[in-house]
Amino acid sequence: WQSPFKMKVPVAVIRLPRGPDGSSRGFDPNSLRFQELGPASLSSMGRGNTADLELEQQSRVTLRERYLRSLLAMAGRPVHFTMHERVSITALFRASDIDILNFQVSELQTPLGIQREALLRCSDIIAYSFEL
Repeated sequence: WQSPFKMKVPVAVIRLPRGPDGSSRGFDPNSLRFQELGPASLSSMGRGNTADLELEQQSRVTLRERYLRSLLAMAGRPVHFTMHERVSITALFRASDIDILNFQVSELQTPLGIQREALLRCSDIIAYSFEL
């Protein structure tokens, strides 16, 4: 069944439920990812001079902006994913969660068949590509 109405929707963000402490999204404070993204990492980077820190932060801002723009460009387009174990799949990219840990896709074409909707964990993806 197809709806007669077609709506253009920007890339949606899937909001994950709050963690047990009410303010987190389930990050383990002992995980490397949490420690790298936490405020403590900024103080450890402060060992160098301020100019180096500002240059690194500006570089991170630029790379983050480019990555987020690429996610916007992928919306609604077929994307080819290379997964672990040399598995290649193709799907229409729909959305990413707020922490960019998962991709929501549709019409997922796998070696075993087509899945109408799926959630891909970014940690399982080695590379992905799409045409503009």
